[in-house]
Amino acid sequence: MKKILIVGAGFSGAVIARSLAEVGHKVIVIDSRDHVAGNCHTYRDKKTGIMVHKYGPHIFHTDNETVWEYINRFGEMMPYVNRVKAIAGDRVYSLPINLHTINQFFSKTLNPNDAKAFIASQADKSIDEPKSFEEQALRFVGKPLYEAFFKHYTIKQWGTEPSNLPASILKRLPVRFNYNDNYFNHKHQGMPKNGYTNIVNNILSHENIELKLETVYVEKMKSGFDHIVWSGPLDAYFNHQLGRLGYRTLDFKPFYGTGDVQGNAVINYCDKHVPYTRITEHKHFSPWEEHDESICYREYSRACDKEDIPYYPIRLMNDKERLQQYVDMAEKINGVTFVGRLGTYRYLDMDVTIKEALETSQALLRSFESDTKPNTFYQKVV
Repeated sequence: MKKILIVGAGFSGAVIARSLAEVGHKVIVIDSRDHVAGNCHTYRDKKTGIMVHKYGPHIFHTDNETVWEYINRFGEMMPYVNRVKAIAGDRVYSLPINLHTINQFFSKTLNPNDAKAFIASQADKSIDEPKSFEEQALRFVGKPLYEAFFKHYTIKQWGTEPSNLPASILKRLPVRFNYNDNYFNHKHQGMPKNGYTNIVNNILSHENIELKLETVYVEKMKSGFDHIVWSGPLDAYFNHQLGRLGYRTLDFKPFYGTGDVQGNAVINYCDKHVPYTRITEHKHFSPWEEHDESICYREYSRACDKEDIPYYPIRLMNDKERLQQYVDMAEKINGVTFVGRLGTYRYLDMDVTIKEALETSQALLRSFESDTKPNTFYQKVV
């Protein structure tokens, strides 16, 4: 049996730790924070009793049956549909853009077929192959909708002009020609009844797993283990020798209220003059509970400094070049596998994180059983 060190007690680290522990490997999981679950960490607000998503809301959604069964194994998932509202030009709309949004924005009463034709007439047909976020939006929905809902929100979120961002970011945002305002299309959507931290604690609850919080990895730890699974930032493993990979971070400004403060869990603020990107009201993420008071977050996005918590990889051209250099460095070392959102410098939803962690676990087990060298990366990074 192997002795494994896993750096990071988020979903990636926890799922891999559990898989290895269940077949007899001894696993130590460390995390520099004082809690598990990483940026999915949830806790009960002392003043209101509301389950709060400390690092911003996380809604679970997936079409993967294996992943859905897995998370339900460790916690009860309650039905939850994410319905996002957006304020643009002092009016409230539904997102993603749907038939109601189109009719309301353009003061029309279009049916689905007419709406498709109308949006097609708005599109910039001179753009054959969109390369940037801006080109994708102009080609996809046209200038009026782009400027109302995407342009300034994107500048606030990413800190750069949409013309500097890849088109792939917008491809995750659907346009619907019906009145469906469910933000996601996945078969399974839900929220954990007792929060994500409870689920991760349950995953880590095994006799072969030892958890050490408020513990920072240092190089001398490596000699005491047969293998390391690293779910922290890729560049941090190398002490940022080549410079830091670019991330956006988030600042949350909480405020309290009574009753129902904004009437919805998430409201985006798309206008340039509003400094925050959105307000989230956390009681609405647990609609099966009742609370007289309320806690909300104003959410601000900015560049990630060295002391900040990284949220979103920027992946602009300079970052991709530096990323390739770090990947090359990683491939030359032995005894470490890099996983997860930070370890592979990719944007990952929770279900994909769990899926990849389960796949990585099986690949590691095969390597241990055959006494072959585990891969440095089991997912394509660059």
